[in-house]
Amino acid sequence: MSTESNPARLDAETLALAQQLIRAESVSPDDAGCQGLMADYLSALGFRIESMPFGDVDNLWALHGDGAPLFVFAGHTDVVPPGPLDDWHTPPFAPTIKDGLLFGRGAADMKGSLAAMLTACQRFLATHADHPGTIGFLITSDEEAVALNGTRRVMEELQNRGTHIDWCLVGEPSSNLLLGDVVRCGRRGSLNAQLSIKGVQGHVAYPTEALNPIHSALPALAKLVDIEWDAGNDAFPPTSLQISNIHSGTGANNVIPGEMNLLLNFRFSTASSEASLRQRTETLLQDHGVDYEINWSLSGLPFLTSGGELIPAVQEVLAARLGIVTELSTSGGTSDGRFIAPTGTQVIELGPRNNTIHKINECVATADLIELSHIYSDILERLVGEET
Repeated sequence: MSTESNPARLDAETLALAQQLIRAESVSPDDAGCQGLMADYLSALGFRIESMPFGDVDNLWALHGDGAPLFVFAGHTDVVPPGPLDDWHTPPFAPTIKDGLLFGRGAADMKGSLAAMLTACQRFLATHADHPGTIGFLITSDEEAVALNGTRRVMEELQNRGTHIDWCLVGEPSSNLLLGDVVRCGRRGSLNAQLSIKGVQGHVAYPTEALNPIHSALPALAKLVDIEWDAGNDAFPPTSLQISNIHSGTGANNVIPGEMNLLLNFRFSTASSEASLRQRTETLLQDHGVDYEINWSLSGLPFLTSGGELIPAVQEVLAARLGIVTELSTSGGTSDGRFIAPTGTQVIELGPRNNTIHKINECVATADLIELSHIYSDILERLVGEET
């Protein structure tokens, strides 16, 4: 393990750790040994290590120091499936550096960030071994899956213990065109619905003896997708609805289907509520005389960090190191920040560019990973550095 007296070696260690993590075929919810690697590294730095498995999900909770404030790095070791292997330039779990890019599944989302967090802590602790407060790691292996037994369950356990996280940095790939140009200070909520439209199956030649659920639902669906749910607000864009799947019929062209099934998703701002979206949807279906059943599931409520110490510290570090004024954004999908923020924690997401995440030939610039490690350690310096 390197020391700050040899910073070039520590930079190389960031890339080496990222490659070690990418080699693990940790398709969600399988951790595939990633958290063990991280735990060994953190233990050598003096962190107290606790494994928190729930169901088939591995979770890592690690702490250095004591008392408040508590600063936590949060992230996930699981990745999405690689897709067709023949479409990759190099095998997805054989990390390859070419033309200044590190290729591999999870390079950007988010094993590169995890590696940067580890070496950032080593750099910081080399000169701040007795820092005030506590530094923590909250790492899960089900962020890319159903997200039931990961960060959600760990946060429930921490709340039961009376543990409060003051500041949390999630290493999701937030950047757009340049490293650090976008920092996420919140996320929209996500509300899902399984909608079943009922009809009566029959022969297409005898439509009066059947009821086509597709035909009966079309006016309501057209109205549904045309609704302006809200206008958003200063922090969030307007709420949007997408129909993500429609299925109906037997596969035969001479059969009127007896049922049509749809999947819906709302990405909603704080200008709407889960209850209001559900009520407006069901009222519209009823007003159109649609015979339906609907099952709702909430993936997460919208959250927003405003005020406090975390955002200014991040902005100051990015301005000092990169010479940029970062954009604060609430766009994108959901993240595990939705389970942390409701406890009163200041949460931001800062990581590499997101232009290749979940894609074939996922990659990240090696220079960005090295710089990200320095950014993370500078943020630690501003928030939990030794008092002078």
